[in-house]
Amino acid sequence: MSFAMVLLTFVGGYILSAQSSINGKMSPRVGTLETTLVTFITGALFLSIWLLFLGQGNILALSQAPKWQLSGVFFGIGYLFLTILTVPKIGVAVTNIAAIVGQIGAGFIIDQFGFFGADVIDFNFSKGIGLLFMVIALVFIFKDERSKEVN
Repeated sequence: MSFAMVLLTFVGGYILSAQSSINGKMSPRVGTLETTLVTFITGALFLSIWLLFLGQGNILALSQAPKWQLSGVFFGIGYLFLTILTVPKIGVAVTNIAAIVGQIGAGFIIDQFGFFGADVIDFNFSKGIGLLFMVIALVFIFKDERSKEVN
């Protein structure tokens, strides 16, 4: 089952890159905030229909959730807005790699301190080396993209 989850996550990453590219091309024509709004409205409509036929949870339980848990929606909007803003300027690959490095760095901090109710998972040397290599990869890819702009 875990290989299937990794594969599904890989597909999700592919979809995010495609979405970043499409939204990045739409934003100069429509506007960054407008593209973000259209994406969320379309997603809300699609999910509403999907929920109508396949929903098995209790949407009304949302009113009982702690208020801090509801703040997650703003992070989603922020991520999408920033992606739409940066893709036309630095490209899909650099945008996504930078986002992944940010996600992993934040993930290590959240795990280390158990923020947001997460289990505490200690940061260690090998994780630090892995993050360092990812930052180095980001620098190389960013510099390569920049060198193409100059030539």
